[in-house]
Amino acid sequence: MELPPGYLKATYEHVRKHGGLCIADEVQTGFGRTGTHYWGFQTQDVMPDIVTMAKGIGNGAPLAAVVTTPEIAKVLQQRVHFNTYGGNPVSSAIGRAVLKVIDQDDIQSRARDVGKHLKDGLLRLQKKHSIIGEVRGKGLMLGMELVKDQKTKTPAKDELNHVFEFAKEQGVLVGRGGLYGNVFRIKPPMCISKDDVNFLVDVLDRGLQSL
Repeated sequence: MELPPGYLKATYEHVRKHGGLCIADEVQTGFGRTGTHYWGFQTQDVMPDIVTMAKGIGNGAPLAAVVTTPEIAKVLQQRVHFNTYGGNPVSSAIGRAVLKVIDQDDIQSRARDVGKHLKDGLLRLQKKHSIIGEVRGKGLMLGMELVKDQKTKTPAKDELNHVFEFAKEQGVLVGRGGLYGNVFRIKPPMCISKDDVNFLVDVLDRGLQSL
């Protein structure tokens, strides 16, 4: 679910007031996927104490990282901390190359522009199909919720599973999520084109029509 404006700022203030640390999990939202910002937490105008990141930084290669403040890093140095593949030079070289491509090809702007094209397409489907309760998200990280009734918002899990299988048979893979399993989690590769988006929206449209 997309956080409402000001949510993290209020939460961070509450956590820090009681001596806690604020951690931003940017595994899925990081590296420009939201389109408007490089990191998801920036959309909420906050600065975390620790940031975790993975997936996008390796473009499919196994790579993850943690960034924190000098003060917290100093504390970590006082304890034994290791993992089997930590500091792998091959993975590190891959990550460096991926970061260069993200910057050189302006992938963030692409996520913004193509993401808007995709969201607009999903919003058109919402007007056409009453089973779509909500379309939400930023950039190339979107959700489309299916409901049996617009007023009660009763989750349409079985209907989603039908469209999910229909799309798969047409060559489109989308994720399933939400507390009740009735939300399409749409997070395509950030190199996706508008033609790809048009195909995706068309397949979902036909899948919804087949209900």
